[in-house]
Amino acid sequence: MCGINSHLCDILPSMNNLPDQTNSAGRPPEVLVAAIRKLLRPLVRLMLSFQITYPFIINMLKSIYVEVADEEFKFGDKRQSDSRINLLTGVHRKDVKRLRSESDESLSTPRNISIGAQLIAYWLGSEEFLDKSGQPLPLPLRTPSQKSGTRSFDDLVEMVCKQDIRPRVILDEWLNIGIATLDENQRVKLNTGAFTPEKGFEEKAFFFGKNLHDHLSASTQNLMGHKPSYFDRSVYYDNLTLDSVQQLSQLANEVGMSALTTVNKSALALQKQDQAKSGKDHRINFGIFNYNTVYKSDAQDKDKEGEHHA
Repeated sequence: MCGINSHLCDILPSMNNLPDQTNSAGRPPEVLVAAIRKLLRPLVRLMLSFQITYPFIINMLKSIYVEVADEEFKFGDKRQSDSRINLLTGVHRKDVKRLRSESDESLSTPRNISIGAQLIAYWLGSEEFLDKSGQPLPLPLRTPSQKSGTRSFDDLVEMVCKQDIRPRVILDEWLNIGIATLDENQRVKLNTGAFTPEKGFEEKAFFFGKNLHDHLSASTQNLMGHKPSYFDRSVYYDNLTLDSVQQLSQLANEVGMSALTTVNKSALALQKQDQAKSGKDHRINFGIFNYNTVYKSDAQDKDKEGEHHA
């Protein structure tokens, strides 16, 4: 099988026609249920690996059902009744009342992750920290002299953090989780795969939630027929050898990183430009993924998909 997938919203009806997608018994579309089962498999695998049990996730899911129904299925600005949320979600009224009274424990961006992401964005997006080919320069920890014109890691941290945190603290953490290394001249070198640090579970877990939330949000909007649609496409092939997959993975990493740095450079420039403007309360998240069936658990999923080969 091979191809480049198109927007789902281009082939599905608009929201006004969504009731036609259910059968006479009021059940959800079978194709949608199959798709949800598919996307839940890797999530269940992750949860089992970290001892997140079925009762635990059911309680969490119940609270999310109530939260989404309460916030996103309102009629105007009128507060919804517990009975209506019960009707929408199937969650018992007593649970609805209890869950609505509990405080929101949504995960905010940890400070170390926010600062780290900003530093990487500046390093990859500012001409003064790049070489002639657009690659991030190795940075001395401190500026050699006032007249050298050479930017240092200290300069980068001061530019982003405004002397709010010591550069050495950030560097030690980056060295620990694989975002940066020191070369033979004791210059700080950015790992060009720094968007996915080798270590640092908290960092990876945070971006796991953030990026998959935004990707699912974009795909959901497209599936529901909202316009304009989000760009959400992929290139997919099977009948490949391990060597071919490794070659394609290397190519995907190279062109993917190039796309990320290009978008990052433009986004950084526009963010600076927008600082003096009003209405700067919007955000964008542009991501790229590369998946293959090299690992055992992935191959098991592939067997269950019943793929047809071209």
